[in-house]
Amino acid sequence: MSFSVWAPTPESVHVRVDGFDHEMKRDGDWWRAEVEGTDYAFVIDGKAYPDPRSLWQPNGVHEASRVYTHDFEWNDSGWTGRALPGGVIYELHIGTFTPEGTFDAAIGKLDHLVDLGITFVEVMPVNSFDGVEGWGYDGVLWGAVHSPYGGPDGFKRFVDACHARGLAVLLDVVYNHLGPSGAYLDKFGPYFAGRNDWGPGLNLDGPNSDEVRRYVIDNALQWLGDFHVDGLRLDAVHALADRRAVHLLEELAAEVDALSARVGRPLTLIAESDLNDAKLVTAREGGGFGLHAQWSDDLHHCLHVALTGETFGYYADFAAPGALKNTLEKVFFHAGTWSSFREKHHGKPVDTALIPGHRFLAYTQNHDQIGNRATGDRLPATVSTGKLLCAAAIVLCSPYTPMIFMGEEWAASTPWQFFASFPDPQLAEAVRTGRRREFSRHGWGESDVPDPMSPQTVENSRLKWDELAEGDHASVLETYKALIALRRSHPELADPRLHRFVVEQDGECLVLHRGTLRVVVNLGTTPVPLPQGDVLLTSSTIPSSLSPESFAVVAST
Repeated sequence: MSFSVWAPTPESVHVRVDGFDHEMKRDGDWWRAEVEGTDYAFVIDGKAYPDPRSLWQPNGVHEASRVYTHDFEWNDSGWTGRALPGGVIYELHIGTFTPEGTFDAAIGKLDHLVDLGITFVEVMPVNSFDGVEGWGYDGVLWGAVHSPYGGPDGFKRFVDACHARGLAVLLDVVYNHLGPSGAYLDKFGPYFAGRNDWGPGLNLDGPNSDEVRRYVIDNALQWLGDFHVDGLRLDAVHALADRRAVHLLEELAAEVDALSARVGRPLTLIAESDLNDAKLVTAREGGGFGLHAQWSDDLHHCLHVALTGETFGYYADFAAPGALKNTLEKVFFHAGTWSSFREKHHGKPVDTALIPGHRFLAYTQNHDQIGNRATGDRLPATVSTGKLLCAAAIVLCSPYTPMIFMGEEWAASTPWQFFASFPDPQLAEAVRTGRRREFSRHGWGESDVPDPMSPQTVENSRLKWDELAEGDHASVLETYKALIALRRSHPELADPRLHRFVVEQDGECLVLHRGTLRVVVNLGTTPVPLPQGDVLLTSSTIPSSLSPESFAVVAST
């Protein structure tokens, strides 16, 4: 068995295999050894650390790595993948998607997603983090699948099962920071360069950064190649500190395009970015980074304000007259305009004649926008069913790529709260205290904020699948199905050409022009007339017009 590790910093490295130490030989900045065994760790200055490129951590992120080979029996040889245009994404968290919180249990719910009309399943991070329960963004061993979910073979079974049902898989990956517990990369070499809001960031442009960049790119290619994943969602790329002429994201996009050509199926890169800059999704030959899509938080913020009336914090700017209409048409609300929250001008306009709408994700809810509220309350806690369906009609009938957060499709009653399970009591208390202090500054009582370390907080966040058939939950689900089916059967609703997309607004009534179709959304309190034509789908209770807090899709005659 060959063991190797990049470690330019230490003077000597040993590999501890099944409890016995063996000397490794230096090969430039790498160390290598041939030893037979299963569980291993690298010993530096007398302390043992897991492999930075570990594929399996059966006993947690502080313990030995385990040898893993990619000899899984795949059944997806006929899978040709899915391109993003026209797709519908469903974001889920393995740990709370089902009561069991495992890949195998999640497989049992995939037929629900197929019936709903989903084409892409976006899985929140599955890399190893300290503790059993967590969101996954505190990962420290990026290539090892979290064992409580089912480990590497469990994830492969999940991907295989998705492909068998025609579902593509997107995996959320975090390259902008490492978690606060178990981040041992700096023991091996100059992996770290400063910190950001969440933890240590990577050395992407300093001395010895070539191998650090390779570490990121190899990890991405591993998920796409060895685990057959169809795309990656790149967390908070604005926090990647890289001043090289070729940015890491551009380098990654080029590598992924090459892998796509080799495997013969589309591979998708989607960024979460706070920059409001379409350069990320502009083709490389056009001077961009060549990513395929990015999240669109401005549209979420406009929708949230229109639905809830909340204007605290960063929501304040999005209460401006015409904000929702303008953002629907132009992608970004902040496009070189003043951001009161940031206290500076922010963003850059999108050339809607050149860049298609499918390169931007639209959503009314996601894990961040729910979980980073003090109590993790979903929209149904404060918004009427009628308004929820109006928002769904806007998102699912827009030129953007729609994304649904797990349970949204039936107006799930469960919150989605922030939780973690760090074994270190001091770290656990620091997270608990920091979370409560953060929200107390925004007017919440500290006792109102759920304890992120409590098992009950995790239980509160698990979906209740038995409520699908009950009352409003059932009617919301049927409307989501109908909207997605309508988007599929009427291509005009998925047309990504932004320069053909016109939105009219009269008070709290919006009309989305989608070719020969009109999507009329009444967020107000009085009925409004409907345009002439055949009503294809409506949530209105008034036959001849549109009742308050309802929508209709009308085909022109």
